Amino acid sequence: MRSVLYILSALAVIGLAYWAYNENYRTQAAISHAEKLEARISTARQRLRVLNAEWAYLNRPQRLRELADINFDRLRLMPLEAAQFGRIDQVAYPPEIDLRIDPENPDGEAFP
Repeated sequence: MRSVLYILSALAVIGLAYWAYNENYRTQAAISHAEKLEARISTARQRLRVLNAEWAYLNRPQRLRELADINFDRLRLMPLEAAQFGRIDQVAYPPEIDLRIDPENPDGEAFP
């Protein structure tokens, strides 16, 4: 009886060793994959910083003003002035509609 117990114990240890070995390699692969993803994210963030800097450089007000002056005949762009903007009280908002459902009236008519 003891020999069967020893054999089963040995098989259990071998099985657990195989499982631990397999999990170790899966963990190493996952760590390697995560490191590669972090490197790609870092590269993408650096590229985004460069693109934001280029965008800011290209959108300088003085440069845009010069481009508008150069292309005035074709585009007819005029400089912005304060008088071109309206006030908030000039905005026509749509009327508010009561969309609550009356539980007493299942036909779906709104409240009075």
